[in-house]
Amino acid sequence: MNPVSSNTTSPFKKIVRYGGEIATFMNILLPFVILVDVLMRYALNISFPWLFELEWQMFGFIFLLGAAQTYLLNKHVRVDLFYNKWGSGRRRIIDITGNILFLIPFCLVGVYYSSRYALNSWEIMEGSPDPGGLSFRFIIKSMIPLMFLLLFIQALSNLFDLIRGDD
Repeated sequence: MNPVSSNTTSPFKKIVRYGGEIATFMNILLPFVILVDVLMRYALNISFPWLFELEWQMFGFIFLLGAAQTYLLNKHVRVDLFYNKWGSGRRRIIDITGNILFLIPFCLVGVYYSSRYALNSWEIMEGSPDPGGLSFRFIIKSMIPLMFLLLFIQALSNLFDLIRGDD
């Protein structure tokens, strides 16, 4: 199944693609932030803790917001030992089973537990423990349940496509 070729105008896929576009933007911006940090550190001997934290938080945004789009584009890691040799009917059954038994429950558990983690961070308005660090760590922690939610949305979208037989 090629999820991109199936109904790419569905609201599910639009939401996932929007998250992927944010990740793409961060992916373009991150090397410039790193370059500024490296130049300041080694050429000017100046270092800012907030700049270093911004780098890893941007990487976190890229990973967390890009996960669902990676699944949408069918670029995720898969053990293709047997899968590629099977016919489309058998692959469809494996994909439906994998979504129902593994991915969807994993996403639901992830949303549940990471939401409590993120809410706790919001309650205390968690910031960096480092002096001079970023004061909004709760935002990056909120991306964790968002990632699971986007992945859940994409799993449902793929499941609907698989059940309808969209290839």
